[in-house]
Amino acid sequence: MEFELSEEHRMIKDLVRRFVDDHLMPLESVILAREIAGETPALSPDEQKRIDALSRELGLWGLDAPEDVGGTDLPYVALVGVNEEMGRTITPYTLPPDSPNLRMLMATVTPRQREAYLAPYVRGETISAIGISEPGAGSDPSRMTTRAERDGEDWIINGRKIWISRAVEADFTILMAITDKDKGGRNGVSAFLVDRDAPGFNVLRKIPMIGGQTTYEVALDDCRVEGWKLLGEEGKGFAPMQVRLGTRRIEMASWSIGMAQRAVDMVLDYAPQRITFGQALSERQTIQNWIADAAIHIHAARLMTYDCAWKLDQGRDVRSEISMIKAFAVEMAWDVVDKAMQAFGAMGMTRELPLHLMASKLRTMRIYDGPTEIHRWVVARNQFGGRR
Repeated sequence: MEFELSEEHRMIKDLVRRFVDDHLMPLESVILAREIAGETPALSPDEQKRIDALSRELGLWGLDAPEDVGGTDLPYVALVGVNEEMGRTITPYTLPPDSPNLRMLMATVTPRQREAYLAPYVRGETISAIGISEPGAGSDPSRMTTRAERDGEDWIINGRKIWISRAVEADFTILMAITDKDKGGRNGVSAFLVDRDAPGFNVLRKIPMIGGQTTYEVALDDCRVEGWKLLGEEGKGFAPMQVRLGTRRIEMASWSIGMAQRAVDMVLDYAPQRITFGQALSERQTIQNWIADAAIHIHAARLMTYDCAWKLDQGRDVRSEISMIKAFAVEMAWDVVDKAMQAFGAMGMTRELPLHLMASKLRTMRIYDGPTEIHRWVVARNQFGGRR
């Protein structure tokens, strides 16, 4: 069993670390200033363009995309290191293209869809979104009510979707709908490529989330989608949707490790300088225990995440491991960041440090792509199922 990244993958991780340190971290003061001023804590169009150009020049686009459409075809194991480094900064930036939707496309596209959707997506020419959740149907796909029915060669979709990131700017949305009313649940769910200008695709409202994040609610009113834009097989959209969700959950675990490590590093820098009652904070046993526990839990989360990624690269069933790392790593980072805020005292309560934005992001991560409680239930169900 090998516990080290290959030299190639380690070099990519180191490159991403330098990219974060040199180009994203310097923008954190700007992001914090915007958040304090009541603005969206995001990059400006000019900043986005500049960072895009830098990351492209460094060869950091399409890291896990197929080589035949301009990608690097990196395995999941390599991406753990990449996303851990990206998680260290509060500057909101995603290396194009967004991996979860990319992986779902890679698993399902036809040759025509590959040319029309996958290749431009890898080149950074398009933005995608995904519509799974509905009002009243989040973690339980069996409650999905959005329907897609045939109309000649086309499909007509009716329903509502909610909590969609980037719905306004996305060129296309991967949308899940029921195509077999008699099956429900996992069976009968299909995926569709719905263009932004598709007739009947309407963004109803913008939903402000904590930490400056934004999602949207979308209505599909007799939304007409051409037949060739069915993504994957009819009625078999659940499995590729899980590919997408699994990819995001590995990302989230990796981001959590990066955030937790950043919080620990901040305390390690601060605690020796802060004197309380004649003694450095770093000499207080409580602080030492927090640091020790954080180091132990970060190490455990990192090993778990690499183990899950390696198994996924081997084609193994990782349903339990995916849920384990989503629950463990995110909750671990939430606790570590909270302890860091406590260690900084009043300064930890200010909006001048990045900790509050890290905490807000982690708080939403405890919910989206499956709440912690659902993932624990999945692990327990699989454990009981294994005994049967």
